[in-house]
Amino acid sequence: MAHITVNQYLQQVLEFIDTRDSESCAEFLSFKHPHIANRRLQLANPEERCQQILEPPYDEMVAAHLRCAFAVANHDFVDAYKYQTFVVQSFLKAFQAHKEENWALPIMYAVALDLRIFANNADQQLGKKGKGKTGDMLEKAAELLMSCFRICASDNRAGIDDSKKWGMLFLVNQLFKIYFKINKLHLCKPLIRAIDSSSLKDEYSMAQRVTYKYYVGRKAMFDSDFKQAEEYLSFAFCHCHRATQKNKRMILIYLLPVKMLLGHMPTVQLLRKYDLLQFSDVTKAVGEGNLLLLNEALTKHEAFFIRCGIFLILEKLKIITYRNLFKKVYLLLRTHQLPLDAFLVALRFMQIVDVDIDEVQCIIANLIYMGHIKGYISHQHQKLVVSKQNPFPSLSSVS
Repeated sequence: MAHITVNQYLQQVLEFIDTRDSESCAEFLSFKHPHIANRRLQLANPEERCQQILEPPYDEMVAAHLRCAFAVANHDFVDAYKYQTFVVQSFLKAFQAHKEENWALPIMYAVALDLRIFANNADQQLGKKGKGKTGDMLEKAAELLMSCFRICASDNRAGIDDSKKWGMLFLVNQLFKIYFKINKLHLCKPLIRAIDSSSLKDEYSMAQRVTYKYYVGRKAMFDSDFKQAEEYLSFAFCHCHRATQKNKRMILIYLLPVKMLLGHMPTVQLLRKYDLLQFSDVTKAVGEGNLLLLNEALTKHEAFFIRCGIFLILEKLKIITYRNLFKKVYLLLRTHQLPLDAFLVALRFMQIVDVDIDEVQCIIANLIYMGHIKGYISHQHQKLVVSKQNPFPSLSSVS
């Protein structure tokens, strides 16, 4: 592959197209394949040679691919992205012409993946030069991927085996990756609707379903729908291939805060196994109702939590920690009429000094409103009167 000539390469591509060997053709158009390192194929002007061997629009597609290889060899990712858009556009012309056929889906997967990667690289390169707006290229790439998605989603004529709809989930996952990167999560909504209403939603490959559940779970987490987030992220974690430790760790980074908000604390063994001991003190603090330790843990690992985009979600654990601390006060006093001063003392013990009785009432009112405490505040007697039955409901029954 390192010494193949341009003519040999083009003849191979022609043979793959003629025999509909889409897997091999996809490899010959993918930047994961070793032909990319072949200097003979890194051409600045390959159009004429492509036209001699290939029919339109395949000649345009392959010429743009070879130009793209030339740009990558010269570390010009802005040009690489430009030529990869030509690759995808030319492919779409051929793809639309394939009526009631889906043999070319693997080619679409290869060129669409490279489009997203080059858009990201181009954005970074422009950013270093101080040009362009962050995420500009990714946003344009998303528009082109949406064109691919529309072709797949609108294929209603073909039988299920030949339907282009099999390509929908791959494209949705690529679009999710872009929308999360450029922080436009609202654009995920119509895509989620399209997949959830699809008859194929449980028939796609497990790898694609795991990726889909991971992103939809993360979106549910940001929307504060923690039960749905737990369901989707748990599916992703349980069905993620056991060999992909890195991916399982990535899922856990979002699943752990959701689980904690629902009252399920992870074990130290789990945190150690996936190198996530940053959560260790957070877990301990929430379980014990130790606000002092929670604040220290959040401050200590703040950079990690912010980088993962979960710091504000973890901040929500404070209300759970208040609940667990106030439950301890209830268990100590063994009465259903709890003086508000007792909670103030507990907070001062946690070195929260800038708090007064009004703030204590506000925290308790919040806990009652959220269903974490069953009871009411008697302002006349300055007491919290709690229910005689299950005054502190389990977190999983509340959230």
